Amino acid sequence: MPLNHDRPFLPVNIALLTVSDTRSFDDDRSGNTLQERAEAAGHKIAARKIVRDEFADIVAQLKAWIADPEVDVVLSTGGTGVTGRDVTPEAFHSVYEKEIAGFGELFRWQSYEKIGTSTIQSRATAGVAGGTYLFALPGSPGACRDGWDGILVHQLDNRWRPCNFVELMPRLQEK
Repeated sequence: MPLNHDRPFLPVNIALLTVSDTRSFDDDRSGNTLQERAEAAGHKIAARKIVRDEFADIVAQLKAWIADPEVDVVLSTGGTGVTGRDVTPEAFHSVYEKEIAGFGELFRWQSYEKIGTSTIQSRATAGVAGGTYLFALPGSPGACRDGWDGILVHQLDNRWRPCNFVELMPRLQEK
């Protein structure tokens, strides 16, 4: 599944959301990992925020970015585990118009190669709302690297064959 270099690259506008009760921009290694990788791939970081592990706060930020025409993709890190404070998947599911179930499945499959059965603790998820792609990754830099390098770098590149998410963007709000 190679890149088609005959097509010009189309950068997407990405908003980065870190879900954490303790992180700041000074120590947000996972958010930094996603930003570095997205920018190295040629994409634009349209916005970046840190919100607490609170359902309402996560939903409010997602809705704001879904409504923003300058945001094509939201990538989040954190809050995808199974503890009581981990509510990111529930927040994401509450705004989805369509879930992309294969994202979480593929993330856990590729993660299994590295961390074995511990991958079962991840509730990574993805979906679409208002023509915006939404991806929730775990809060470790390693998980962010795996999610970007193994899935997102390809699916957010319009040259990736046989298909990719970027080429579907104009059709996401068809009725």
